[in-house]
Amino acid sequence: MKFRPIGLRLALALLALAAVAVTVAVTASARSAKDEATTKYVIGVSNTLVGNGWREEMICAVKAQAKASGVVSKVIVANRNGGPAEQSADIRNLISAGANAIIINPSSDKALNAVIQQAAARGIKVVSVDQRVTTPAAWNVTNDQVAYGALGATWLFKKLGGKGNVVEMRGIAGVPADTDRHKGFMQAKAKFPGIKVVKQTFTGWSFAPGGKQMLDILNSGVKVDGVWTSGIDYTVVNAFKTAKKPYVPVVGADNNEFLHQLISLYPKFQGAAVTNPATIGGVGAAVAIKLLKGGTVAKWVKLTPAVWDMKSAAKEIRANYSPSRAPTYSARLQVKPWTTYTTAQLTSCKGP
Repeated sequence: MKFRPIGLRLALALLALAAVAVTVAVTASARSAKDEATTKYVIGVSNTLVGNGWREEMICAVKAQAKASGVVSKVIVANRNGGPAEQSADIRNLISAGANAIIINPSSDKALNAVIQQAAARGIKVVSVDQRVTTPAAWNVTNDQVAYGALGATWLFKKLGGKGNVVEMRGIAGVPADTDRHKGFMQAKAKFPGIKVVKQTFTGWSFAPGGKQMLDILNSGVKVDGVWTSGIDYTVVNAFKTAKKPYVPVVGADNNEFLHQLISLYPKFQGAAVTNPATIGGVGAAVAIKLLKGGTVAKWVKLTPAVWDMKSAAKEIRANYSPSRAPTYSARLQVKPWTTYTTAQLTSCKGP
């Protein structure tokens, strides 16, 4: 019998072990890649303003981006009218339902902080869209709402030559976006001492009540030279026609019918749309998915609004208006580079 030297046998054994180790490593790496590719997340959505077209489109954008991502198995929507107490309960329910991320449009900037922190403590990513929250446990994805108020008000005050009677039509008292927009409005007004706010209303961001408020003001005999709205716009313009009053400059948002009015009634009616895309819901979903996949995102993703009127932005207004969309549909369908869904995925409003 022949014996190999001990050194040679040891070397061969070590080579065999190394080969096994490499095989195990490659297999583990392949399994990890497969697991990552097949991982499916559950996304929760909490909304507290039902029957509002802007909010409905926001939710559709969340669903569309979740579907386009290919890594979300389910979108659970908690959708009802309510305040911080109801929304806190909905968020707790979404936690219990197994949500990996929760997208909220908050009813308060501070009152939800405790429940958001509870979610974060369980590893759930919370993304606040449209309106901000103050807890560092959440990510904020919003339009610059102070700028929204200031830009539209500045356009209006300049249009009036720095003097006249203005109606300020706000949203919902106490919610973050209304507070921030009013702050911007007042910042602009401070530069135009000749502007007088003769009426201030809270529309609840509901189009029909906003139009009725404007009609009542016009029928009361109050002199109105211009109107700033927090996005409840086309029904306000219609109120002037109903009251048989001459049109005055009106500031609204990039809602489909308001863009139509800017086009079809020009130059008899001259207004301005301040961009505020409902598809920010899709941005929130994209941020949540990126965080779930281990990426990093700035704590506050803030969009910069623009002002569109027929004199300076007719091309943008015409490009974003569509006769096939609902009057309240927010015109900006994509927010690049964040959203990646197709128009069909957005308008179908069907998530995974």
